[in-house]
Amino acid sequence: MAKFYGIGVGPGDPELITIKAVKTLQYVDIIICPEAKKDKDSIALNIVRQYLKENTEIIFLTFPMTHDKEAVTSKALENSVVIKNEIDKGKNIGFITIGDPMVFSTYINLLPHLKSKGIQIETIPGITSFCAVAGRVNIPLCTKEETLGILPLMKDCFSLDKMLDDYDNLVIMKPSHDSAKMADILEAKGYSNKFVLVSKCGTEEEEICYDIDRLRKEKVHYLSTLIVKQSKV
Repeated sequence: MAKFYGIGVGPGDPELITIKAVKTLQYVDIIICPEAKKDKDSIALNIVRQYLKENTEIIFLTFPMTHDKEAVTSKALENSVVIKNEIDKGKNIGFITIGDPMVFSTYINLLPHLKSKGIQIETIPGITSFCAVAGRVNIPLCTKEETLGILPLMKDCFSLDKMLDDYDNLVIMKPSHDSAKMADILEAKGYSNKFVLVSKCGTEEEEICYDIDRLRKEKVHYLSTLIVKQSKV
């Protein structure tokens, strides 16, 4: 019976991908590349391209980036039908996603629909952006009895104020959605020199920022992660 694989491909560096992920990429017949809009360059595909067989079929499926839950569900259901049709043909399918499939991933929206269709699924973990960022700048995410919180800024920038009080260390995902407001809150809470922002971690375009004014004045790249600590970084 054909199988569906959700494959985490890491934060951007093609070398930060697991051996199991590489073996699976070389095994599957079809690679599914999720995209927010049609004909957009796929970062995930660029990461894994060197590991694919020459005859691997690549299918791009659109998953809209929207807060409209009905639209997200409808499109995920539609895409699950496409996947089921290929599974029924005996094709093994790999769905590639940046970072880890179970952390703020499009893959999560797809899973319930695949399960309801009785598709055999295996999820292969990937290195998260925040783990890669912590390693890149040699700053622990948490130690001993410290707590760690994760905030997707795109959901609610105003949760940042409370989470800074509730956690010893904080990871902010999607900081590009309102980086200026984020900077204002960080400064007001006394974190002007207690954060690091890394964009495109592990790639040739990587940028590391400790300057809070840059968060206000310059556009933060979508592929960015920010770490805030109670102590100075």
